[in-house]
Formats: sequence, structure tokens, C-alpha cells
Amino acid sequence: MSDPRRRNPRKRPHVALEVTDALTGEVVGRLGDLSLEGMMLIADAPVTEDALYQFVFHLPDPAGRLRRIEVGVHEAWTERASSDDRHWVGFRFIDIAAEARRDVAQWLAGPAGAGA
Repeated sequence: MSDPRRRNPRKRPHVALEVTDALTGEVVGRLGDLSLEGMMLIADAPVTEDALYQFVFHLPDPAGRLRRIEVGVHEAWTERASSDDRHWVGFRFIDIAAEARRDVAQWLAGPAGAGA
């Protein structure tokens, strides 16, 4: 779940959580992992290096409801997956509402196998 060199722990969802472009509504990939600082995306197509994006995804809360999370992100790195046309992409959060940040923190603190 966590790399000791990172400031904040990361957590991988146990179910596929789609990430969409907030401006176009198109699915750009699946959430690979998530922290309070950023996210890794398993992208269906290459993304532009050093670009800014606005993404939306949903996280389950302890009651099982889905919480909408919208984030502004900056592409930090991209690596082509070896098995197909997908790409692993790291994004740093540059904008996240306080409520969404609380929802992410709550999800990260939850049990590893719960919900997502």
C-alpha cells in the first residue's frame, strides 16, 4: 500500500474505478492508486506530457455511497504498459476541494479490502 519514501500512503482500489475527463465526459482510464497528493492512472491512451487535466472519479464511503471526487491534476510521469496500448501515468493534485480531500482521506484510512 505504501512506499516508505513517499510522504503520504497510497492505496489501490480492489474494484475498477473509472476516471473521466471532467470537460469532455470521456473515460480516460482506471484509477491505479490514490494518495492525498495525487493518483496513478491506468490510461487507455497516451496523455500529453506536463499537461493539466480535470478528472472525476467516485469513491465509496463507509456507508457504501459513492462520493464524487473532482480534481485538477498535473501529469508528472508516463510509462507505457508492456502488455497492451495502455499507459501508467502519475498525476500530482493541483486542485481538490476540501470536502473531496476529506473523502479521499477517509477512503485511504478505511480497511484495505473494503468498498474499493
